[in-house]
Amino acid sequence: MARIGYARVSTADQDLTLQVGRLEAAGCTIVRAEKQSGRSMAGRGELETILQFLREGDELVVVRLDRLGRSTRDVLNIVHDLDKVGACLRVLDPELTTRGDLGRLVVTVLGMVAEMEHRFILERQRAGIEAAKERGVYKGRPRTAPNGEIRRRRASGQGVTEIARALKVSRMTVYRALAPEDEAGKARPGKGASGQSDQSKGAPDEDLTAPELQKSARRAPRRSRPG
Repeated sequence: MARIGYARVSTADQDLTLQVGRLEAAGCTIVRAEKQSGRSMAGRGELETILQFLREGDELVVVRLDRLGRSTRDVLNIVHDLDKVGACLRVLDPELTTRGDLGRLVVTVLGMVAEMEHRFILERQRAGIEAAKERGVYKGRPRTAPNGEIRRRRASGQGVTEIARALKVSRMTVYRALAPEDEAGKARPGKGASGQSDQSKGAPDEDLTAPELQKSARRAPRRSRPG
């Protein structure tokens, strides 16, 4: 019988150390971890690998049920898949297993609680954001990577995907750092984004501050020639 641990956090700046330590202390010979949202199964490659690897008599171990998923349906589908191969789910906090009917019932209840808790968190976040916007103090999500480091890596020739993987951020974060809002609309003296004079072309396109976004100019509507 193999005992395989699964650890998960939602964002790149969160730490997996405590979960991994508890799983190893619980006797897990293999621990797979990832930084991915638990709202759905999409993009959770480590969990998919575990589910394909499990065999009869094995245990999938998580510290808390919400580490497995925030959706009751996803959690129950995983338990069903484990049942089909003769494996089971073990949760450390609170201690329970799906080897018995009572364990399956508790998992169902905890899964519903985790999903409701996630909804409450989102509602509180939205309410807080709206209140901050009304007071004029909303600044948005803090940056997860220094823009200077992203630009330095880009200047050295690294690609967007390579930078995102190295800094553990999304590609969109890299694009935003290369075309920050606080510099949008700034043009070089006498020239627009494409190198033509501002007088002949008009105001420069704000989206053309980063080379990767220059393709957006192709989709811009053409100006009609004077009759």
